[in-house]
Amino acid sequence: MYRKVIAFILLVTTNACDLIDYHPYDGRLSISDRDINDFNINIIEEKTKNKDTIRFAMMGDTQRSYDETEAFVEDINNRDSIDFIIHGGDIADFGMTKEYEWTVKILNKLKVPYVAIIGNHDVIGNGVEVYRKLYGKENFSFIVHDIKFVCLNTNAIEYDYSHPIPNFNYIKSECQDTTGYKRTVIAMHAPPGCEQFDNNVKDIFQYYIKQFPHLMFCLHAHNHNASVTDIFGDGIIYYGCSNIAKRNYLLFTITPNSYTYDIINF
Repeated sequence: MYRKVIAFILLVTTNACDLIDYHPYDGRLSISDRDINDFNINIIEEKTKNKDTIRFAMMGDTQRSYDETEAFVEDINNRDSIDFIIHGGDIADFGMTKEYEWTVKILNKLKVPYVAIIGNHDVIGNGVEVYRKLYGKENFSFIVHDIKFVCLNTNAIEYDYSHPIPNFNYIKSECQDTTGYKRTVIAMHAPPGCEQFDNNVKDIFQYYIKQFPHLMFCLHAHNHNASVTDIFGDGIIYYGCSNIAKRNYLLFTITPNSYTYDIINF
């Protein structure tokens, strides 16, 4: 409730010339973008299907950091070897439509396609409906050469545990479909062990994702710091990216037999 009150105050103060210009629960979009993830996934899959070396950036938590997000876009656009970008969530801070729209307008300047995972702040208020309009389903996957990227909604607490999050039916169906890939990467906003994750099922979650063919590693945002953690002590590494305000992101290079990563400061 506190966040929702702050959200309303923020919008009123940032629209002082027209005091009640916008309501935080108004999900009407003023931009034409829709189903961004599906649109960009088609580009990513077509672009990478014949490549044996893949390079992608992992970033997240752009909430209220518009200048830094602009700088990120500029840095990416100055590189010519990145295939795509994963936004790890928290596009918005208060789940408000205008926050989404401001960020989408900035990310539209990217020269490479991106997908966005839903974050816990993106759910606040009517944010989940705005996310669905702009980006599509909260759980989705795509295949890059021979690697399946499975992107999951793990923000259980924001739904008051009223929805199946993580959605094990979705995870199982994705795992059972082994067509077109040999390796797997799992991406999410909130990692197991954090306050947003339903830690009653974190061991089950880890068991299920390890059933995917050759699980290489996991990706997450949320903690606002770059990190490399073997959360379960089972050899599956969770790579966390900083919030964009820290002006860095993770850059992965995946080859047929291995992968490397770097922390890129900009």
